[in-house]
Amino acid sequence: MGTGLYDLTVPVFIHHLRILSTLLDKGAAFAADRGIDPLALTGARLIEDMKPLTAQIQSACDTAKGTVTRLGELEPVAMPDDEQSFAQLQARIARTIALLEAVPQQAIDGREDAQVVLKVPNAEFSFAGRDHVLRFALPNFFFHVAMAYALLRQAGVPLGKMDYLGAL
Repeated sequence: MGTGLYDLTVPVFIHHLRILSTLLDKGAAFAADRGIDPLALTGARLIEDMKPLTAQIQSACDTAKGTVTRLGELEPVAMPDDEQSFAQLQARIARTIALLEAVPQQAIDGREDAQVVLKVPNAEFSFAGRDHVLRFALPNFFFHVAMAYALLRQAGVPLGKMDYLGAL
């Protein structure tokens, strides 16, 4: 038997959201140690037209919860994008992990060929479940996790590749 969609999504999202939480802890400690306004870090951008750290965390969480709710035909869970502080971002990650931990494996596995529709402003995208996970959800999730890492690293937070990868 091959790897099911549940194993490709829920545990992967949870693991990397916990890593993201650890990165935020290091960012908050760095700001405190250096006397830097934490909002300067949470509002940091790589370039002016790119979204800030807060939005990278929100998007990673949204991708994780949206993927499993769409794939498993579960009730969507709205989270307002109003976090500004490290504590608020940590709370969002914790809420997302709790939601993921509550998803039954049988809701996800077996949905490889099910139609999944992703609605964004002004467009809709339709995927088979497997393609949604492998071609959109995972790459999008890791993009936002990597951008959060890059924003903290650019700000001087002492992070390395092993921080991004987490405990292996």
